Amino acid sequence: MIGVSKLLGGKEKFGDSLRYSLKSKNQKHGTRQGRGPVVVWNMTRTCNLSCTHCYSDSENKSYDGELSTEEAKQFIDDLADFKVPVLLFSGGEPLIREDIFELAEYTAQKGIRPTISTNGTLITKEVAQRLKDIGVGYVGISLDGMPETNDKFRGKEGAFDRALEGMHNCLEIEQRVGLRFTINRHNFAELNDIFDLIEEEGIPRACFYHLVYSGRGSEMMKEDISLAESRQAMDIIIDRTLDFQAKGLDKEILTVDNHADGIYLYLRMKEEQPQKAKEILELLKLNGGNRSGIAIANVDWVGDVHPDQFTQNHTFGNVRERSFKEIWTDTSTNEILAGLKDRKPLLKGRCAKCKWLEVCNGNFRPRAEAVHGDFWQEDPACYLTDEEIGLTEKKGDE
Repeated sequence: MIGVSKLLGGKEKFGDSLRYSLKSKNQKHGTRQGRGPVVVWNMTRTCNLSCTHCYSDSENKSYDGELSTEEAKQFIDDLADFKVPVLLFSGGEPLIREDIFELAEYTAQKGIRPTISTNGTLITKEVAQRLKDIGVGYVGISLDGMPETNDKFRGKEGAFDRALEGMHNCLEIEQRVGLRFTINRHNFAELNDIFDLIEEEGIPRACFYHLVYSGRGSEMMKEDISLAESRQAMDIIIDRTLDFQAKGLDKEILTVDNHADGIYLYLRMKEEQPQKAKEILELLKLNGGNRSGIAIANVDWVGDVHPDQFTQNHTFGNVRERSFKEIWTDTSTNEILAGLKDRKPLLKGRCAKCKWLEVCNGNFRPRAEAVHGDFWQEDPACYLTDEEIGLTEKKGDE
């Protein structure tokens, strides 16, 4: 994640302490010294929607093999022993599981911050209140465009209205909530509309995801925006974040799954606000770039452990057989896990030669593998020019 608002001088939020801290630098197994990674748990594959870009390829049906309530509690106990700071309940649609409230409350009792990633359509006033009462730290609701675009994307008419209602139900009781937006060719033109929505509805947080080619999302590779459009999208995100800050609006704005964003932000601020740029670069160095397999982990519905939720084709072990900590810290049996802990020598192409490797760490591996068939090849979604990453000299330079 790139904390755009934080880098531009906004107020520090919970996640910033995990991303921009001296204690997080050069860690191999967690978010910071003495802490395990943020864990995304796909607690169910079942979903009431059928989204075009779904990385878990979910449908509205039952799937065999999901962790039972008791197995899930043992898994949460293991995470607590590893001092995991955050457990993100995801899916499918996590609110479909009958034990979601029991498990989220159990997570909070164990000293782990429970958060939920949901399509928002099932968040009634009663559900919102229960989430707040049991200590859920944050609810992320997916909105991938304005009504017509979102509903087509989600495969169900009325999904936008129901998701927005779910957001309202959280906002009314001061349950921390925000939106998640996956940028693609079909909704790119609606970015400014989404920022208008954030302002009009008083939404305090928004995460803008770059498309990752996995699950049904792999079929959308041709639907990704161009590299030039990625730069335009980042300019919009920067401009609107600065506008919020100028108006005194406390909005947390982040981008996800493309660490070129941080470098692009730095390069732009270097031209516009040189002193601010220096501060941004120092924060980016503390973060260290992509940390899949280090500070972010994924466990799927059957208990398999993966580098992140978009890389479920690589499995390191199963929490039914070994504790999560034992799996995550054992680099002796899996080349991908070992490589992710120290990936710089393995990277190829532009990533290997990039002068920003210290603050990007090779960007996102699933896209490289999807396009090149090689996990360590360059990320095709890096939109920085050869000149910007130091492969060619500026025109006029000797």
